[in-house]
Amino acid sequence: MLESPFAFYRGGAAIMAADLATTPTSGIEVQLCGDAHLLNFGIFRTAERMLAFDINDFDETHWGPWEWDVKRLAASFEIAGRDLQLGASSRRRAVATLVASYRTSMASFATMGNLDVWYAHIDIDRLRTRLRKERTDRDRLTRIETSARRAMTHDHLTAFEKHVEVDDGELRFVHRPPQLVPVEYLLDEEARDRYQEVIGEFLRQYRESLRPDRRLLLESYRFVHIARKIVGVGSVGTRAWVVLMMGRDADDPLVLQLKEAQQSVLESYLPHTRWPSNGERVVRGQRLMQAAGDPLLGWYRLLAFDGRVHEFYVRQLWDGKASIDLAGLSGRGLSAYAELCGWTLARAHARSGDRVAIAGYLGSSDRFDEAIADFATTYADLNEADYQAFADAVESGRLDAVRGV
Repeated sequence: MLESPFAFYRGGAAIMAADLATTPTSGIEVQLCGDAHLLNFGIFRTAERMLAFDINDFDETHWGPWEWDVKRLAASFEIAGRDLQLGASSRRRAVATLVASYRTSMASFATMGNLDVWYAHIDIDRLRTRLRKERTDRDRLTRIETSARRAMTHDHLTAFEKHVEVDDGELRFVHRPPQLVPVEYLLDEEARDRYQEVIGEFLRQYRESLRPDRRLLLESYRFVHIARKIVGVGSVGTRAWVVLMMGRDADDPLVLQLKEAQQSVLESYLPHTRWPSNGERVVRGQRLMQAAGDPLLGWYRLLAFDGRVHEFYVRQLWDGKASIDLAGLSGRGLSAYAELCGWTLARAHARSGDRVAIAGYLGSSDRFDEAIADFATTYADLNEADYQAFADAVESGRLDAVRGV
């Protein structure tokens, strides 16, 4: 069961898409994250092995009105502020800071050259500097440092050590049901006969989705094993696999994750995606929005053993990613985090959309900031009412729910 209005909101991207579709927009479109709430930002290790702050989770990415991302992110700050038991003035300040940061950053990007916009990013030092200013949140810097250290060590080698064992002299994924189940435990005799054909088709399609230099890198690895892996609550009902490949020797593993990509929740309210598969939609969207994405990000389309076509995007498992712990954040700390998220979202939108037109629409006053803050308050009230109706239905037995999962 979703235990709080904030958890309820995070799981409601489809509901909010329906709500946003009824609201007016400027008519200017960008590549959207599609689920831009404040926990879908985090620390990433770049291809240069530096740490950067950026958006994550692009399952819902789609071309659409830039306002939709701004409104979802703004509402998430208001709802998170309530979850943190902050006062109304602190919550409104955080939301207004978020939107002002988006507005002023977009104005700055409008004056920059295309390459400068493309290369703009927030590195870990800027993140530390910004949060260091919040004296009431000195423990926040410690948490950021912890997240940064986790990102540096949460990589393919860690995944290899955790999920792989030597079985009769061969490297294999551990059999740890239901979280991790090697493919041989899932196939009947007929499916086993097709197994090598499926793997060959996966490697062919995935290779073709990569840039030429990354194709050469992939070809330096050989396929070893594949297993089904249970992923997070937000992906319940979708398929996910992990693939083990080995390079130079036993100390050179590559662990990939295949995650099923389904239709974006935004697609019911917007023109169909320009890409032929949802896996490609996710990858293209992420490449457009992220300053430093996974160099081995690709896609794959499978006619599965159930006779249905399933679409996947492929990435490295645990390639230096870490979320930021927001528990116990003060009002000033929430505003500091909002400023960083506003800049990051503006930069992501500026890469694909008409940044000059968006900046001109937003103007230099705080009218837009205040309007979105009003929207966030109203939407948070609606979210709380919806959550209460949900909780009442569970309490009365009209809905079945399992707590603590």
